[in-house]
Parts: sequence; C-alpha cells; structure tokens
Amino acid sequence: MNPNRVDSLIDLTYGLLIAVSVGLIVIAGTAVGLAFGFGVLVSYVLHVVWKMARFDPNWMTTAVKETVEETVNETVGETVDETVEETVEKTVEEQVGETVERTVDEKVGETIEETVGETVEKTVGETVEKTVEEKVGETMETTLEEQRAAESANGETGEAAEDGETEDR
Repeated sequence: MNPNRVDSLIDLTYGLLIAVSVGLIVIAGTAVGLAFGFGVLVSYVLHVVWKMARFDPNWMTTAVKETVEETVNETVGETVDETVEETVEKTVEEQVGETVERTVDEKVGETIEETVGETVEKTVGETVEKTVEEKVGETMETTLEEQRAAESANGETGEAAEDGETEDR
C-alpha cells in the first residue's frame, strides 16, 4: 500500500468519527457526545504528531526552537528595552541636569556681571558726574555770591573807612 493513501484514509476516518460525535451530541445527549468528540480529537492530535514525526523528524525540534526563540526575543527585548530606557533616562537626566546647571550658572553669572557692571558703571558715572557738576556749580555760585557779598560789605566798610580817613585828613 501507498503510505500517502493510508494517511488519507486515516484522515478521512478521523473526520467521520468527528461527525459521529456531533451526531451523538444530538441523539444521545451532550455528555456522551462531548466525551466521544474529545476522545476523537485527542487521538487525531496524536495521529498528526506521529505523522509529522514520521515525515519530518526534526519538525518538533524546529517548532519548539522557533517558539522558544520568539518567546525569549519578546521577553528579553521588552526587559532590555525597559532597563535601557530607565538607565539612560536616569543617567542623561543627571548628567544633562548637572551640565546645564553648571553651564547656565557660569554663563548667566558672567553675562550678568558684565552687563550689570557696565550698566552700573555707566549709570553711576553719569549720575555722579551730573550730581557733582550740579553741586559744584551750586556750591561755587553760593560761594561766589557769599564772597561778593562779603567783598561788598567789606568794600562799603572799606569805603566808609576810606571816607572816614579822607574826611579826617
């Protein structure tokens, strides 16, 4: 007999047994039909495994290997992704935070010192210069007025004294 014909007849027989189990569910009751149907399905699975092992002895090893590879890749991939993401996030956050803080402190400090220094110097210089000019101007005017007043007073007293001297002469 040809092995392919035998396999086809076996497959057909299992198909008929599944149909009989459906009939038993309808006629004899659910419990009996389900029990028979599960028995047929389990034996059919065993037949398929036997057939695959006969035609391709490495199929089970290959199937298990592929399943394990997929599971390991997914599990390890997810775990590695999460771990790397957390580690990189923490490291980058710490290092970038410190570097940015240090750089900002330095640059902002220097810029503020320069800008404030120049602005204060300029403003204070201008303000002091104006104030000094005004105060010196006012003080000089006041002093000059006082000196003129004093000289005028001295001049009148001096003239009077001179007048008195001339009158005495």
